[in-house]
Amino acid sequence: MFSKYDVIVVGAGHAGCEAAAAAANMGSKVLLVTMNLQTIAQMSCNPAMGGVAKGQIVREIDALGGYSGIVTDKSMIQFRMLNKSKGPAMWSPRAQSDRMLFAATWREMLENTPNVDFYQDMVNGLIIEKDIVRGVITGMGNRIYSNAVVLTNGTFLNGIIHIGEKQFGGGRMAEKAATGITEQLVSAGFESSRLKTGTPPRIDGRSLDYSKMEEQKGDEQPVGFSYLNIPLPPKQKSCWITYTNPAVHDILKTGFDRSPMFAGRIDGIGPRYCPSIEDKLNRFADKERHQLFIEPEGWNTIEIYVNGFSTSLPEEVQYEALRKIPGFARFKAFRPGYAIEYDYFPPTQLRHSLETKIVANLFLAGQINGTTGYEEAACQGLMAGINAHRKINFLESFVLDRSEAYIGVLIDDLISKGTEEPYRMFTSRAEFRTLLRQDNADIRLTEKSYSMGLASLSRLQTVNRKKNEVDEITKVLQNFSIEPKDAEDLLSGKNMSPLLQKQRAATLLLRPNLDLATLSLRIPALHEKLREFGPHALEQAEIQLKYDAYIKKEKELVNRISQLEQLSIPETFDYDRLSALSMEALIKFKKIKPRTLGQASRISGVNPTDIQILMVYMGR
Repeated sequence: MFSKYDVIVVGAGHAGCEAAAAAANMGSKVLLVTMNLQTIAQMSCNPAMGGVAKGQIVREIDALGGYSGIVTDKSMIQFRMLNKSKGPAMWSPRAQSDRMLFAATWREMLENTPNVDFYQDMVNGLIIEKDIVRGVITGMGNRIYSNAVVLTNGTFLNGIIHIGEKQFGGGRMAEKAATGITEQLVSAGFESSRLKTGTPPRIDGRSLDYSKMEEQKGDEQPVGFSYLNIPLPPKQKSCWITYTNPAVHDILKTGFDRSPMFAGRIDGIGPRYCPSIEDKLNRFADKERHQLFIEPEGWNTIEIYVNGFSTSLPEEVQYEALRKIPGFARFKAFRPGYAIEYDYFPPTQLRHSLETKIVANLFLAGQINGTTGYEEAACQGLMAGINAHRKINFLESFVLDRSEAYIGVLIDDLISKGTEEPYRMFTSRAEFRTLLRQDNADIRLTEKSYSMGLASLSRLQTVNRKKNEVDEITKVLQNFSIEPKDAEDLLSGKNMSPLLQKQRAATLLLRPNLDLATLSLRIPALHEKLREFGPHALEQAEIQLKYDAYIKKEKELVNRISQLEQLSIPETFDYDRLSALSMEALIKFKKIKPRTLGQASRISGVNPTDIQILMVYMGR
């Protein structure tokens, strides 16, 4: 019945969709297996993509030829660039999405991707022969063979849903859990554990009083995520902000004795950076209120997502507390919030390609690796799809360094440090964030992707045009002189000291609170020279000029650190011969098997003395 596939992807969430698209676009024949074809690319939690550091990841996925940025632009209902008051390394794009349009667009793009086949069934086993995966076994007994398998099971592996004292099996509300895979992998020598995540109640938007909330509009000039300049919607929908209060907190506390989290019915650890409302009350007992974001689910639905009110308390406690929130006095609920507990596999069991160390040609991506968030899952799926294709075609693994992409930071953190709580990306995790900005992801990554056969020629040509434009703009600014009288009104209006003599535009731009758009508008001759260049190239040139010293300093640091990254450690290295190593370092080195001295230095519990011992033994 089934022909043999190059790659089978199990699960059609954000990781699975990107994995299938990447492997197929590189030439592999792909089968995407999911329990429900109607929930492909489902936004299980909040209807949004991007955010702090996450927006940078979506830009990187797009630059590498992935689909998430395109889908987000086609389905967005609001766009905001976060952290604009800070430096460009912190700027992070975020979009509210139309949940149903997002999923429909993803499915349409996958269906229009040659080499992708679909099959609806549960995968409850793998075909493994001599420590090499050979395919999958489905719930209906079908044995489907392939050269590689990518597991992207999300929260479905032995998933249990908790609402107060109620608990039942499920990977998502009204969807059954997946069984069999965890047990098989554990019997093959894998280590597994449990994590927990949660989601808030969904509300009928018609029953809310928005006059008692703060309106949060989108940016006047949205820029989107994809470098392909996808047309953006001509209008946007507002979100709203409201707050909890002591009355809300008092009601919530009455349910703590029935909370599955506090009563010990949940073993898994939840996300520290996205805690439930009951966890917030427990950890931040001194706070009198907590902010809630009231987010519409789409253009043509009345459903509302209450961001910030994730909970697994009993339904009646949730609803009684919600009525005390400003604007919620007469609310109607679609469904209660709930927590979900699920299996994951500590990611130290993976290589940087996301292939498992125990079973060859088996790749894991997404929440199965202990991460949380659509963006973190999607980028892992992309990398797993790329590397599954490359592995079966006898090509070297595609691995991004920490200095090349947030994706590189995320995967290296997972492999080198592991995680005992749902991992979420932040800008603070990236030591080279001045280099890893959202505005230059295309310049950093498109050429790499094109050389692998993933990013299209048109993408590469677009990037090259942008590079050329940036160079031309930079030359204009470095050569254009501004007379003191021409800048007098502009500088006095910003309480800046006047020019005493002619100054290059590039030098004047180094002044704080002075931007290229304002300078160009106030100096007609400069505006004339720049008017033919696109906004992305202008922004890129300005950032490079303004932050040139910081960028150079970070590049020097990268060069110094790369010396350790270039010192490779053989996978068969015998650490037991290094008697001077600390016991913790010995255990971690043998378990993780770092590829380089640089990776070894980032492993939790390893100290500089351990690295020096390793370097001495290796003759360095």
